[in-house]
Amino acid sequence: MQILIKAGRVIDPSTKTDAIMDLLIEDDKIKKVGNDLEIKVDRVIEAKGNWVVPGLIDIHVHLREPGFQHKETILTGSESAAMGGFTTICCMPNTNPIIDSVEIVEYINKKAEEANLVNVLTIGSITKGQRGEVLSDIRGMKEFGICGISEDGKTVMDEKLFVEALQKAKEENLLVFSHCEDHQLAADGVMNEGKVADELGLKGIPPEAEDKITLRDINLANEIGAKLHLCHVSTKGAVEIIREAKGIGKKVTAEVCPHHFILTDETVKVMNADPNAKMNPPLRGAEDVEEIIKALKDGTIDIIATDHAPHHADEKALGFEKAPFGIVGLETAVALSITALVETGILTPMELIEKMSTNPAKLLGSGGSLKVGESADITIIDPMAKYKIDVAKFVSKGKNSPFHGKEVKGKVAYTIVKGKVIVAEGKLV
Repeated sequence: MQILIKAGRVIDPSTKTDAIMDLLIEDDKIKKVGNDLEIKVDRVIEAKGNWVVPGLIDIHVHLREPGFQHKETILTGSESAAMGGFTTICCMPNTNPIIDSVEIVEYINKKAEEANLVNVLTIGSITKGQRGEVLSDIRGMKEFGICGISEDGKTVMDEKLFVEALQKAKEENLLVFSHCEDHQLAADGVMNEGKVADELGLKGIPPEAEDKITLRDINLANEIGAKLHLCHVSTKGAVEIIREAKGIGKKVTAEVCPHHFILTDETVKVMNADPNAKMNPPLRGAEDVEEIIKALKDGTIDIIATDHAPHHADEKALGFEKAPFGIVGLETAVALSITALVETGILTPMELIEKMSTNPAKLLGSGGSLKVGESADITIIDPMAKYKIDVAKFVSKGKNSPFHGKEVKGKVAYTIVKGKVIVAEGKLV
């Protein structure tokens, strides 16, 4: 099968390419990239006016299966990812049962294979049952293909045990995805600590809860030589700690989510404490958002991820204090990022794709490039498409988003995985 993508704006940070070109796919590989390719092929995709970029990679997704299929399944999550332009996703371990054994990793691998849509990589739990007491079978899970370990949704508060996990991750050459939150400081908080929380009479989560563990984890990982990645950075303090650490040669990577560079805790008030504005870490203050945007521009923050966290409408209807944390993000990330970062001149298209494809690919060890011979994982984006976000149109089971009704610019036109067209003209094939 040969597919010719014609006259698109090819943006490839791995080769610093930004030019109007054609791209030829043969079976599951990129065969040629050049000008005016005149080849008889099975299919032509006219990409004039569109960006042709390496397949987007989301390293932070909650697929909910096994155990919470009423929220999302591996199939619906994969469909949602494809609609959002993501060709590879990494799924977090807080399922039921927890992803802490070879058996559960095998189950997810099988389900992802059956879905046959996007590349699904599994992240194993650091501790058994995410109870923070005993390490999971990290070596066994590595043999079955996990890309990293995490306690996401929680922090391993036992420092000695976390050190053991870092040592094991180093031995197995695995990434450690860290959710930085001091449980004692966060306690039973439901939103950012501060003036807005006080006005609404809601218990706050202080930024220090994130900052303290950010510093701890960077220092411990560097002492041991483990590969540390910081999830969903949300505070000015955490950004400053990361920037300083990188400045003195400490190794760490970090991600931020669109909701944390667009919204503030004022959003909770504006939305009348709608639980669709409740996530963890919570929406922070304007100064935090300002610092995160600066960090995206100067490279302190390496990656944009979604922390896609679907919930059933009934769960989100429990009210702000009782509703679960989390919002969906796979189908809105491209539009939100283009609107908030590219249209405003904060990032160039090249810089955006670097953060949504090339940099996460470097962490995972594959993808993120349109070089000849690479896997044909390709996303085609119409950067000029204007529309309003409508949660009713999401293919994800989760409709929990604070961005419903928001006017945005930028839409995924095609998602191609290993040479197979999954999304065409903005619709699942």
